[in-house]
Amino acid sequence: QGQRVESGGGLVQAGGSLRLPCAVSGRTVSSYAMGWFRQAPGKEREFVAAIRSGGGSTTYVDAVKDRFTTSRDTAKNTVYLQMNSLELEDTAVYYCAARNGPVSRMSFNYGAWGQGTQVTVSS
Repeated sequence: QGQRVESGGGLVQAGGSLRLPCAVSGRTVSSYAMGWFRQAPGKEREFVAAIRSGGGSTTYVDAVKDRFTTSRDTAKNTVYLQMNSLELEDTAVYYCAARNGPVSRMSFNYGAWGQGTQVTVSS
C-alpha cells in the first residue's frame, strides 16, 4: 500500500481547532476504511475516529463525540480529522491508518499506518 502522511498538527490553545490531513501515495483513500488513533505521553495508543470505505459513515470514541469529525475529500484524495473545542487531554501524537475491510476500533485490524503528527493543546 501507499505511504500515509499526517500533517497539520502543532500548538493550539484550548478551545481552538485544528485539521489533520492524511494522504495516501499511490492509492485511493475511498477504497479503505480510514481510522484515526492517538498516543499521549506515557499512555497507550487509543482509537479516536474512523470513516467507512466508499461512503461517509463515521464512528467516534465517546471522548471526542460532538467535537471531532473525520471526512474524505475524494478530489484531493485526502482524509481529514477536524478537531474542534480542543482540550488539554487531546494532546497526543495522532496517526491515521487504513484497513481493507469494515471500520474498527481495534488498532490491530489496520494494516497500514502513517508516521504520526504531534498535536499540543495549551491553556
